[in-house]
Amino acid sequence: MADPMLIAKSDSDLFLLPKMANRHGLVAGATGTGKTVTLQVMAERFSRIGVPVFMADVKGDLSGISQKGGGNAKVDARIQQLGLGEFEFEGSPVTFWDVFGEQGHPVRATVSEMGPLLFSRLLNLNETQAGVLNMVFKIADDEGLLLLDLKDLRSMLQYVGDNASQFKTRYGNVSAASIGTVQRGLLQLEQQGGEKFFGEPALDLDDLMQTDSKGRGMVNILAADKLLQSPMIYATFLLWLLSELFERLPEVGDLEKPKLVFFFDEAHLLFADAQPTLLQKIEQVVRLVRSKGVGVYFISQNPLDVPDVVLGQLGNRVQHALRAFTPRDQKAVKSAAQTFRTNPELDVEKAITELGVGEALVSFLDEKGTPGIVQRAFVCPPYSRIGPIDAGQRQSLIAGSIVAGHYEKTVDRESAYELLTSRFEQEKVQAEAQRQAAVKEKPRGRQPDSMFESVAKSTLRAMGSSAGRQLMRGILGGLMGGSKRR
Repeated sequence: MADPMLIAKSDSDLFLLPKMANRHGLVAGATGTGKTVTLQVMAERFSRIGVPVFMADVKGDLSGISQKGGGNAKVDARIQQLGLGEFEFEGSPVTFWDVFGEQGHPVRATVSEMGPLLFSRLLNLNETQAGVLNMVFKIADDEGLLLLDLKDLRSMLQYVGDNASQFKTRYGNVSAASIGTVQRGLLQLEQQGGEKFFGEPALDLDDLMQTDSKGRGMVNILAADKLLQSPMIYATFLLWLLSELFERLPEVGDLEKPKLVFFFDEAHLLFADAQPTLLQKIEQVVRLVRSKGVGVYFISQNPLDVPDVVLGQLGNRVQHALRAFTPRDQKAVKSAAQTFRTNPELDVEKAITELGVGEALVSFLDEKGTPGIVQRAFVCPPYSRIGPIDAGQRQSLIAGSIVAGHYEKTVDRESAYELLTSRFEQEKVQAEAQRQAAVKEKPRGRQPDSMFESVAKSTLRAMGSSAGRQLMRGILGGLMGGSKRR
């Protein structure tokens, strides 16, 4: 059985129980109150007991978890203050990831894996436009046309738009205006760097769930400082990853410790402007992924950023200081105070506004799954270095990673773009043969383009090659109508 993890100290030690760590959690607080260090402390504690971790580094500060700590006067003072005695500084095993392939191994997904529901959110489509996109995915599935990268999806959209009358009876009306809106959305997505995310080799989830030679869980860090400039891509990617974990992992129930812990930083981006249907699916994924042995921890400045239906599932809480300058701030303070199990010796609402840096209100689940009485405490310092490492250290860790060289080179194979282009070439040859035969028999006027010729002419206007892998649909598509693989 894994040992309890010491996270904070007040008059007593406050432990996060590994057996209850898959019951999810929340780390909240205003900017500069210590959330990042708390996240680092929790991640390295999980790693020490053999639990892999995934987290996004939105400020570039978490890479120091890979290095041995020490030499920090504030850390030394906190160790002495908390009476931690001999403190064993050490770094954690780390794998760096980066959608742009600059600060870590490239991380990709295929268009089909993302599915129409998440793509609709990514492109901010309305209900009608989302319906057309869903139709395009369905036609691609039915015709065996793999959607692997953005060029495949562009080609498929053009194919369906140019041949709308052919699909009307079976699939319904195709709005040319909606096709145009989606195409423009794809162009904007590419300009934000989205084309780097869609392709192959796609991320193998097993690569996130590794341990090192000492049995410590791998800490997977996604470089998100640049990615956060495109917040919709950031939020949709993390949501896709969470849904894929649910889709792929077997049902295991409550384990002695989680199989993986997933930290979702800047959690407000996940829920901002999300349609009710998507919010329902998010709540469903969060609720069900616990049974797959995955713990989800949301990191946010304000607990009001998390919908009540999700917040109610977050049993392990670390609440740093909140400001109360505006009515919304005051509401957040009151709301946060009311979510804790009452401590008769502590005015929680008042304490939230008085907490110092590194100080928090803490409540973890006990062995029976009951929230502990909230206590005002200091978060323990990390064993690893606080702050970022330099570029040389990062590149050395990337080069020595267990997945080094696997994701760096893209793979190009036959998919929708190539198949539609091939159809055009075949139709072109057949049309030319028919034209020549007709000329010999009798002069005729120009023959109209065949369906595939019309399609492929449009397709050829798309640039580049395609990449991807098997046709898949994650849970956020699957819950809408069933997961499909080929």
